[in-house]
Amino acid sequence: MNKRIIFPSGDGGVCVLIPAGKSGIPIEEIARKDVPAGVPYRIIEATDVPDDRTERGLWSADFTNPDGHGIGPDAWFAEQEAGE
Repeated sequence: MNKRIIFPSGDGGVCVLIPAGKSGIPIEEIARKDVPAGVPYRIIEATDVPDDRTERGLWSADFTNPDGHGIGPDAWFAEQEAGE
């Protein structure tokens, strides 16, 4: 998968999620599940993540227009069970 999910960390940085390529779950659903509840996220190209991670603590991103907000795993799994 050539996409990454980014969201703000609690300390002002940026978290980067690398989705498993063969999960069968659309990346939008992975983001809703794995990003903490209420936290905005963006789905970006893997090439947009810097290769040099030595300055990772200084990475920033604009989340004013996110692709969505996480709901966290508990709520996500509850949704999945309710939909069965």
